[in-house]
Amino acid sequence: MMHPYRSHTCAELGSSDVDHDVRLSGWLHNRRDLGGVLFIDLRDNYGIVQLVARPESQVFAQLSHLPKESVIRVDGKVLCRAPENVNPEIASGEIEVEVTTLDVLGTCAPLPFHIFPEEKVNEEARLRYRFLDLRRQRMRHNILLRSAVITSIRQKMTARGFFDMQTPILSATSPEGARDFLVPSRNHTGKFYALPQAPQQFKQLLMISGFDRYFQIAPCFRDEDSRADRSPGEFYQLDIEMSFVEQEDVFGVVEEVFVELFTEFAPDRGTVAPFPRIAYRDAMRRFGTDKPDLRSPLELVDVSELFRDSDFKAFANEHVRVVAVHDVADKPRSFYDKLAEFAVEQGAAGLAWVKIGDDHALSGPIAKFLTETVTDKLIAAVDGRPGTAVFFGAGHEADVARVMSDVRVEAARRAGIFEEDAYRFCWVVDFPMYEKADDGSIQFSHNPFSMPQGGLDALRNCEPLDILAWQYDIVCNGIELSSGAVRNHDPAIMYEAFAIAGYDKTHVDADFGGMIRALQYGAPPHAGIAPGVDRIIMLLADERNLRETIAFPLNQNAQDLLMGAPTEIGPQRLRELHIDVRVPKTQ
Repeated sequence: MMHPYRSHTCAELGSSDVDHDVRLSGWLHNRRDLGGVLFIDLRDNYGIVQLVARPESQVFAQLSHLPKESVIRVDGKVLCRAPENVNPEIASGEIEVEVTTLDVLGTCAPLPFHIFPEEKVNEEARLRYRFLDLRRQRMRHNILLRSAVITSIRQKMTARGFFDMQTPILSATSPEGARDFLVPSRNHTGKFYALPQAPQQFKQLLMISGFDRYFQIAPCFRDEDSRADRSPGEFYQLDIEMSFVEQEDVFGVVEEVFVELFTEFAPDRGTVAPFPRIAYRDAMRRFGTDKPDLRSPLELVDVSELFRDSDFKAFANEHVRVVAVHDVADKPRSFYDKLAEFAVEQGAAGLAWVKIGDDHALSGPIAKFLTETVTDKLIAAVDGRPGTAVFFGAGHEADVARVMSDVRVEAARRAGIFEEDAYRFCWVVDFPMYEKADDGSIQFSHNPFSMPQGGLDALRNCEPLDILAWQYDIVCNGIELSSGAVRNHDPAIMYEAFAIAGYDKTHVDADFGGMIRALQYGAPPHAGIAPGVDRIIMLLADERNLRETIAFPLNQNAQDLLMGAPTEIGPQRLRELHIDVRVPKTQ
């Protein structure tokens, strides 16, 4: 007896099924009327198969007028396509199914946008009708890729002896990090749970509990603004923690997993280990950012001292960085002008440049302002040669670093020396433990639970801003995939570290009571990291926006346009939660 909906999926049928009776179900993907013969593309989760209906068929009229994207069930006979009609683009391309009976399982209302052929649609419409958007080929590919990547990650972590463990979703708020999402407690008046920004403390507690190697595809929640590489509200990370390890042990595991993962899903992009290790201060000096895109071979050079107290007022007493691009003598003037326009788009006032000629003489808009001494030192600083162009950024140090970090990447693209189809990873290491706040006070620069390099001795005897932490980031193609750290497992070191940042013992005990108490009962040295799953998939899918790899994302305003969240709550529910909503008056 045949199944009520299908005997095969749309991608299963082949030449071995010719002359067999089959039953198929799926969506009416496309329709073509060729000389009175009707050809229908039927689509399901697995692929597409071509249906045929002839004018004398009892299903011809219905198939001729049925709206695209309606769900149908058909019975029919498998036929072999003529050699000239074989479609190698689909798995069932050697056959077609002549339809004998048709049942409409779900008629499609008028579509807000086309599924096939795909049309450009604004994001609001796509998110409001996400169930339709997900039927389109690109989005479908991305979501199935996401499933395959997560499955592969689980397999690779389990194979390395890690235990897949779950940590709480309802927990306590933390004073560190981003803004929490809060959940009111019905049974505890005036108190709130917090959704976890990360399982940080819980995974450390698992190490203290003796589980040694933990991982989780962990949901995390942060009430922060949206960016192209950051989803508002919730995101997922590959959360990892290991006991009795040092920094390089973490690096070894992550590099193995990433090389295997990226080679599996992008075999032609040359992902190899070990990944370069770049100290934070070196990254800021060479690239202007702690998220360097190593697909560009260009580096920044600080030439501020060349112009200190010079007569060239535009650069005098400013922070000046340059990027040199070799062998661009044959580039037209538009090469320089368009790169300058790009710098302005990034927030620069402009982008000065000079070009080195055959006799080492400079040409360009600011060449006449540079003395012979400055010229010689500049050429030496950038290892210049005839045909080298030098681009200048001047101003406040942070602004110059930010703009020129983008210019070095764009310059490589425009010069044809950028590795477009490659994944280039690096570790950024040796982050400062502390930084100075705007008010001059000392605060943690990264994770406060990190181990300072030098331990208790460094905390007691070094200047706070000189202390480095065992903290690290993994970066790929200019995107930070994760921060991680060797954890502070010694209560004495933790109290001292927090004291430097202005937290006394009472404060630490109140805010981190569970953690500090656990550390007093025999904590192993441990370390971890948590690469962002959404960002990994964004890279593998060649997308620029995380929302293109998430089935049901919030929009940039943290709204779910499909389900209508966030929603207002009625007065009865608010009374149960002991909440009084005060809507601010509009200006």
